[in-house]
Amino acid sequence: MRALVQIAFGSPGRVALQQVTDPVAGPGDLVVRVHAAGLNAADRMTLRGEPFGIRVVAGGLRRPRPGFVVGRALAGRIEAVGDGVRDHRVGDDVLAETPAAIGELVRVPARLAAAKPAALTFTEAATLPLAGTTALQSIRDAVGARAGRRVLITGASGGIGTFAVQLAAARGAIVTASCAGRNAGLVRALGAAAVVDYERREPLAAPGEGYDAILDLAGNHTLAELRRALRPGGVVVLSVGTGGRWLGPARRILAGKLTRGPVRTLLARPSREDLTEIAEMAAAGELRPVVDRVYPFPEAAAALHHLDRGRVAGKIVIAMTGEPG
Repeated sequence: MRALVQIAFGSPGRVALQQVTDPVAGPGDLVVRVHAAGLNAADRMTLRGEPFGIRVVAGGLRRPRPGFVVGRALAGRIEAVGDGVRDHRVGDDVLAETPAAIGELVRVPARLAAAKPAALTFTEAATLPLAGTTALQSIRDAVGARAGRRVLITGASGGIGTFAVQLAAARGAIVTASCAGRNAGLVRALGAAAVVDYERREPLAAPGEGYDAILDLAGNHTLAELRRALRPGGVVVLSVGTGGRWLGPARRILAGKLTRGPVRTLLARPSREDLTEIAEMAAAGELRPVVDRVYPFPEAAAALHHLDRGRVAGKIVIAMTGEPG
């Protein structure tokens, strides 16, 4: 089969479509033919090998292991089922967060695969693993969004942020979105009541006002700035974001753990249950996947270059099969 293989650490030009061995379904596994793969910020970090600690994911400190296939979010159709799998069948459509997603076939632990609702296209479904579940866990478990609660979301127009804005607004929170000014209309359409243009360095909160919770997805404000924008009793939640070459966002998250005061950290986890919940919300029209652009499989390297350049509103998806949807 063909897959997008990372040859070296660096720019997205260090990848190539190559023939690799077809995966085999072991006990508890599925083999899925991928119809669409969603890109995430984690893919950019793995490609660049920064922070350096992420190189372990690719299997080597100097270069990725031979045949390392990139990607970790997919939607597709089951082609084989391993021993012990009872709740999936050949021909079922699924979505999952799992390594090696940008390939024609992928082995997926059955415990991580959620059923794809018929109302969702494969493109829409591929946006949900990792980004959607991170947003859900952040808003539900850490921010505690509810009616009347004032919430600021940084990185609001990104892959996770577009989901987080919708989830917080759906729970009745009064959402302020921090993003580039060009995306203000988008985040307002998703449910944001107000927008802060971070490129213009607009203040996070007006004098005398503040937030009950801040979900920091971008890492483009200092912890001190975020704390100053809180109401008494408020909380800052650090999830993903940016950082230096050595520790990346882990440095900021570690600083948050060591800081006395209202700072919490959230490390999202793959969850079939959460993926099922968010897929059902999207199928019911309660959540809208925002797709910046869809690339055909032969242009997967260009898709990664687009991700690396930034200025992405929502998600980039790679259409693997050429079939509509």
